[in-house]
Amino acid sequence: MDIEPPRLGRRQVHLVFFGLMVALLLAALDQTIVSTALPTIVGDLHGVEHIGWVVTAYLLASTIGLPIYGKLGDLIGRKVVFQSAIVIFLVGSVLCGLARNMPELIGFRALQGLGGGGLMIGVQAIVADLVSPRERGRYTGIIGAVWGLSSVAGPLIGGFLTDHASWRWCFYVNLPLGLVAFVLTSVVLRLPKPDLRPRLDVLGTVLIAGASTCVVLVTSWGGTEYPWGSPPIVSLAALAVVLAVAFVFAERRAPEPIIPLHLFRQNLFVVPAAISVFVGVGMFAAVAYLPTFLQIVNGATPTESGLLMLPMVAGITLTSIGSGRIIASTGRYRVFPIAGMGLLTIGMVLLSRMTADSSMALNGLFMFVTGLGLGMMLQTLVLIVQNSVEYRDVGAATSAVNYFRQTGASLGTSLVGAIFIHRLTGELAARDPLLSMRAVNRITPQIMDQVPPGVRSTIVQGYAAALPPIFLYLAPIVAVGFVLAFFVKEIPLSDRLAAPPADVPAHTR
Repeated sequence: MDIEPPRLGRRQVHLVFFGLMVALLLAALDQTIVSTALPTIVGDLHGVEHIGWVVTAYLLASTIGLPIYGKLGDLIGRKVVFQSAIVIFLVGSVLCGLARNMPELIGFRALQGLGGGGLMIGVQAIVADLVSPRERGRYTGIIGAVWGLSSVAGPLIGGFLTDHASWRWCFYVNLPLGLVAFVLTSVVLRLPKPDLRPRLDVLGTVLIAGASTCVVLVTSWGGTEYPWGSPPIVSLAALAVVLAVAFVFAERRAPEPIIPLHLFRQNLFVVPAAISVFVGVGMFAAVAYLPTFLQIVNGATPTESGLLMLPMVAGITLTSIGSGRIIASTGRYRVFPIAGMGLLTIGMVLLSRMTADSSMALNGLFMFVTGLGLGMMLQTLVLIVQNSVEYRDVGAATSAVNYFRQTGASLGTSLVGAIFIHRLTGELAARDPLLSMRAVNRITPQIMDQVPPGVRSTIVQGYAAALPPIFLYLAPIVAVGFVLAFFVKEIPLSDRLAAPPADVPAHTR
């Protein structure tokens, strides 16, 4: 006989859901809250050459943590794992606020990201325990809206705090929100906890972490720190392949594989997971680097650059909530990955058309189109996967889809950062051979007003010429995801609440 998770009343579900949304707000905000503060941070801590790592360290650590948290939730219970992630995240936030130099900040951002990965996967897996796939569309629509709103509102909040307090408050602001999420889930949330002795796949965890790190290092250092054909880059790429192959062999032998290989035999796991990579590339490349363009090229303050990105928030919110409601009403979902990836591809092309002279209205339209595409996919892909796997694999499958999206995010952010620094160096050298990257290293939006007009014009032109074309380079990459979306199959969404199989004893905690 199946043992179902305790059915909470509607009021209890709403309270739990509110706590989960606060936690999701934290995880999503901190992927992007530093984007508008980055010019100030690198000017204060003197490290523009490390600018991409402030974002990439968080993304990489959260990516590595995703499959670990997903499997641990399946093995020992989602509540305790989720709350542990909250604690790790808050400790990392405090340390980030206390950082004295760029290496410290990057290291503490990694710790923060390790907790953030648990928050992201915990929210989605817990919702899968509480409501049926058919009803879940309404909730996942809100999750997608909060995710998108947080991811793009992060630059606005980061800009406001940077302008009116200090960039360090971009991290301290997490403390009260984190405590609210912890208290609410402690008091109201009740979930089944497996009685079986957990057997964590330690070897698989180490191998997937190593492979992920190598991939991001290749894209971050290639063409900047080292030539693409240099021994360090070639060695890292080869090591990534070796570790990935070793991971597959390890998972075939593991009693409880961190990513069960049988999932890769299912169309409704493989295709959404692959699409998620391209969603991550497009989304985080845009969110991480658009504020830099708006501040340096258009002269916006950190707060203003966040406001200027609100059209992307509007697009994400509109289609995320709208698609969730349509899915819940009709049970049909296939159209949304197709339309979403198509709009995201168009958005990349449009963003590449931004110039130093393009109007804010036109830039806003480009961001709005990009947001419309993202909103259709952020949670729809997760819902498709959760509806197609057995209960015992819900956590692992959910974390795997997020893992692939975060991998794309890490790749997109680091790749854009590497190309951007390379292009910026060349553009500045062509315009003013005497203007070194060492000098630009200390430039912040506040200092730009004090720079001599001729030098300021050179920097603005360099940034304007270096950044937008990168989005055009990303367009064909994102278009691969659009093609893949046509291979998504559609099966009916279940009206039944997920439940553990009969052979997995559980007690409520």
